[in-house]
Amino acid sequence: MTTTFKSRLWRVLRWAALVFSLFFIFRFIYGYVSADNRQTGDYSVDFFESISNLRKNYASEKSYKGESLQSSSPQQHNFSTNQKYEKTASVKTKSSQFDKDSKLIAEQTKAFKAIIQYEQALGQKGSRELHLLIGVNPEAFDSFYLAIQKIGVIKGTVVTKVDKTNEYRQLNAQKESLLKTLQSLDELKSRPGPITDFVSLHDKILEIEGKLQELGVELGNFDTENEFCTVKVSLYEGATDRKISLIHRVRVALEWSIHYFTYSVFAAVFALCGAFVLLLIIDRLKVINRIAEKLEE
Repeated sequence: MTTTFKSRLWRVLRWAALVFSLFFIFRFIYGYVSADNRQTGDYSVDFFESISNLRKNYASEKSYKGESLQSSSPQQHNFSTNQKYEKTASVKTKSSQFDKDSKLIAEQTKAFKAIIQYEQALGQKGSRELHLLIGVNPEAFDSFYLAIQKIGVIKGTVVTKVDKTNEYRQLNAQKESLLKTLQSLDELKSRPGPITDFVSLHDKILEIEGKLQELGVELGNFDTENEFCTVKVSLYEGATDRKISLIHRVRVALEWSIHYFTYSVFAAVFALCGAFVLLLIIDRLKVINRIAEKLEE
């Protein structure tokens, strides 16, 4: 009987140790997974997406295939053989030394002869944010982009290049069409006619001149003097992420396993007690039924 009791006790202890080990392994693995999810989901929002009317920067790349056409038609060469593009880099970085790193960004901007075209500072000390839209010379874009990534702790980087050659050609085509229309309307002013026709002609001329001004602003962004690439920098203030040690993870997993293993044991004991009481009640009901059957006989 003693041997049977000991074997049953060891069997229960083995099962308990197995369940506790499963609890510990589950919590230990969960610690790594939950930490990774928390670190990668903090900086997914792009600040500049919610802001409209930001300055658009364009640059150009010359096509050497068309250099021979320069002597015969320089205007056509300038119009058709230059590839226009928009190149944008987005850098999100976190800093525990916000003032120092914000000054460092300003120094790098000055060193690369870049231009801060938009600046927005948000938040109070301890949770400040600095968002900058910087125009960079196309030749210095890659170097400036790498220099900015050395500031703070990088949380996200994106580089996008979009071809704008067709858009540039369409704007020039619209400008030429409006200029021809305006020239034709100016010729009509010298012809005799009713005053009402002159009034409507004047309004039409003013409308076309307004469109030409709008096109001039859009085409001005493509001028060689205004050629820049864009770097969007978002600097967030906060303590740098510290790596969690293995000992700390083991301690947390042990505490969690002991805590919930104890709850599980108590729950199992209560369930067994409840089942035992239920079986006793069922057994008592059977005895009562038997007595009732005998009395009926």
